[in-house]
Amino acid sequence: MKASKHDWPVLIVSGQFHEASDEGFRLNELVSELEEVQYCSVIPSFTYEDAQEIFMSRADIGAVVIDWDLPDEDPDEFMYAPELIGLIRARNKTIPILLLTDRLDMESIPVDVLKAINGYLWKTADTVEFLSGRIEMHLLKYLKSVYPDFFGALVKYSEEYKYAWHTPGHMGGEGFLRSPAGVALYKFFGENTLRSDFSISVPELGSLLDHEGVVGDAEKNSARAFGADYTYYILNGTSNVNQVIWRSQVLKDDIAFVDRNCHKSLNYSMVITDAFPIYMIPRRNKMGIIGPVRLSEFSPETIKKKIKENKLIPENLKGNTPKMSTLTNSTYDGVCYSVVNIKKELEQSVKNLHFDEAWYAYARFHPIYKNHFGMTDDKLDKNHPPIFCSHSTHKLLTAFSQSSMLHIKNGGTDKIIPYEFNESYMMHGSTSPQYSMIASLDVATKMMQDNGNIILNDIIIEAIQLRKKMILILDELKEENEDDWFFGMWQPEEVIIEGEKMRFEDVEDEILADTQSVWVMSKDNPWHGFEDMEDDYAMLDPIKLTFTTPGIDSEGNMAEEGIPASIVSNYLIDKGIVCEKTDYYSFLLLNSLGTTKGKQGTLLAELFKFKEHYDTNTPLCEVFPELVNAYPKNYEGVGLKDHCNAIHKYFKDYKILDSMQAGFQVIPDQVMKPAEAYHSVVGRKVEYVELDDMMGRIPAVMIVPYPPGIPIMMGGEHLNEKAKPIFDYLKQRQDFENAFPGYQSDIHGVERTDRDGKKYFKTLCIKE
Repeated sequence: MKASKHDWPVLIVSGQFHEASDEGFRLNELVSELEEVQYCSVIPSFTYEDAQEIFMSRADIGAVVIDWDLPDEDPDEFMYAPELIGLIRARNKTIPILLLTDRLDMESIPVDVLKAINGYLWKTADTVEFLSGRIEMHLLKYLKSVYPDFFGALVKYSEEYKYAWHTPGHMGGEGFLRSPAGVALYKFFGENTLRSDFSISVPELGSLLDHEGVVGDAEKNSARAFGADYTYYILNGTSNVNQVIWRSQVLKDDIAFVDRNCHKSLNYSMVITDAFPIYMIPRRNKMGIIGPVRLSEFSPETIKKKIKENKLIPENLKGNTPKMSTLTNSTYDGVCYSVVNIKKELEQSVKNLHFDEAWYAYARFHPIYKNHFGMTDDKLDKNHPPIFCSHSTHKLLTAFSQSSMLHIKNGGTDKIIPYEFNESYMMHGSTSPQYSMIASLDVATKMMQDNGNIILNDIIIEAIQLRKKMILILDELKEENEDDWFFGMWQPEEVIIEGEKMRFEDVEDEILADTQSVWVMSKDNPWHGFEDMEDDYAMLDPIKLTFTTPGIDSEGNMAEEGIPASIVSNYLIDKGIVCEKTDYYSFLLLNSLGTTKGKQGTLLAELFKFKEHYDTNTPLCEVFPELVNAYPKNYEGVGLKDHCNAIHKYFKDYKILDSMQAGFQVIPDQVMKPAEAYHSVVGRKVEYVELDDMMGRIPAVMIVPYPPGIPIMMGGEHLNEKAKPIFDYLKQRQDFENAFPGYQSDIHGVERTDRDGKKYFKTLCIKE
């Protein structure tokens, strides 16, 4: 059911609640009238400061009533009503704010306050019934504005209690009530969820495949919000967004210019479209963190050179302009590109630009990201090609899982024709969409329209505060003991503010959140570790938090002792803290809309506990009992510190980070297109080959090691002498798993055979 007015409490701010006066009596009468007659709920607040805390911690306030009774306290220590009103209006542009005042107080009310409020409630001139009615009227009007168009229509339809004679088979949840298991599901998800689960048979809610009606209106509204000419809701994930984009533009034997670090769905896009890929090669620093592709990679000269040197592309096609370029923005470590600079390089070299911004849908809603996202508002040049963006709205905004958006910005000359593009959309879209997923995209959009800048600013500030806290913790530990340690952060140590060099932790939070240059990488401040960094090209996303572990410095020098990050992330997982990504000596956490101070505090507490276990060399049977139980011969009687240093020594002795670096800098010779390799799999012209026998063979599937989670080989590439660094790295990964059982890592494309107590990698290769 649609939320009732009782679910949206009225915040009343006054110091008169307990006063033995006429004002106090009438105020309590007003509360009783609202609660007992109007069936509203009331939250009383006795000070402006308390009201601020309440409002900032709750988004379900339906109206705010503020007593205009200015205190006589020191204004440097206490809040005045205008300050509270300004804060409320900055965070919510539409919530009703009503002043509870006397007629004589009108002259003292500033113009700024008059512009911000929605009306007055005369303390003594009007009846209590009239005052409560006015409050209820404003509350109900506000509640109507809370629901965006599609979600509002969905709720309205669900409340009509129609007898459904169409799919889905449970028909509003009734079908579940026929068995105990169904009843259990019904009770868990609730009636609203099930009554709002419809199929395409509901004309009142429009057509997702035709983009008509209220669902079409919702998509158009999202296009306005995200700066696109067209926006499409896609309900089977951003992997499918990428397929829709490529299928709409790329044909068999077209050339595609692809980020080698791209998501596997884009590699599958090359399979589906049967394109010829050429690759952008990203940088890595000495710690193994993935950096930006060099700007020179986008130059017309470089692209022509890559095409010319590609042995797979026929000579008669080498003069063709690449049909599509695809770049991951931001990278998995939070590096964001200046889209404006990239467009200047690529505008005459490719037909279409595609930015895979799966983890970056929020960028438009805060000025810190200006010019660093695909739908940026730069001047449209006639040479600009069309731009496509993939957004996983469900990842770092608030849509339901698999609910994504596809955004399109027309080029200066080349325009996307919607009804032609929709053929690709319908090819990949379901005729039975999940309407609650559509509603979640609609709501995610409205949240950003309502106060996206405030929400993002809060998140960025919280991330900055956590970054600073990590620095301060380490400083405090080292004050007591210079040899002590803690986890670090991958971020600038010093920044320039108004021409003055300052320590990162000494700069005010708001300044760090407002100053883009703090986060922009440069060769003059090489904290990032990437060589030859271009100016005004790439920046670190403040909310992507890369924690570093001891054992390696920014130059790649390995210490005698160290803590591999996988051990830390495994420990955190056991404590209910799940990292987004783990590399050899770093792990990534996302400070998103759902992050709270409680989560941050728990994280710090668990990091301290890990440190305590490490420093005291706590037995592994206490820290990782399941690991010891599974492999007692390897880990019984071993302490955590000894365990960390044993794995660290293995990484150091075998130079695994160097091997990874070398392996990922190689683009192997292409023997067949990714599509041809896949066709071999379907045609069963493949066989499993163990790693020891793979030199000289052609894998039929992509091989994707985690970390770092990107393809080291594509299907159809030759594991020849040129690709020997790739073989060496995979061999080291295999040997490591045998040396330290229980640390089997995820490598897509690799299966494992157990023989004589050891594991052996095997991969599908083209039959010889």
